[in-house]
Amino acid sequence: MRKNKAIFLDRDGTIIEDKNYAYKIEDLELLPGVVDGLKLLQRYFIFFIITNQSGIGRGYYTVVDFHKFNNYLIKQLKEHSIKIERTYFCPHLKEDNCECRKPKTKFIDTIVSDYNINIENSWMIGDHPSDVLCGINAGCKTVFLLTGHGRKHIQDLEENEIAPNIITNNFLKAAREIIKEFK
Repeated sequence: MRKNKAIFLDRDGTIIEDKNYAYKIEDLELLPGVVDGLKLLQRYFIFFIITNQSGIGRGYYTVVDFHKFNNYLIKQLKEHSIKIERTYFCPHLKEDNCECRKPKTKFIDTIVSDYNINIENSWMIGDHPSDVLCGINAGCKTVFLLTGHGRKHIQDLEENEIAPNIITNNFLKAAREIIKEFK
């Protein structure tokens, strides 16, 4: 059976503007290059969102608020003919030391098993060192975006010797780099 290749997407700061615990639909704003980048990538990959949502654990918004906001995002992407297979979210605080918060790989491990994913040919894209570490820990390639919190955390990568495959300031540029291996 042929294995699928996946793109694991962080959400806030990666595909949408990070507006500090975004959960209100009126705050949803896709980042530049995301729609075109996802369209380019969907010829080769299936998409999953994996997001830490500690705003739930902090009491800033509810799981229901999260789903309303995320469903609206999925609908916006669908209007551009982009399909997100599924969204996985961790509602916990870092201090909770749960099994689902990135950089732990629980969600990627589940996706690999449930969707027959070839992890070595898959990518994790995010704007936090924890996104890159999650991808590395799971065995896939990684992109660190300088969008969202990326610029603030670039030094953390160096200090902790975390080496993403690609570092860029734009989602579309990342997508173009990723698909070079298919041309």
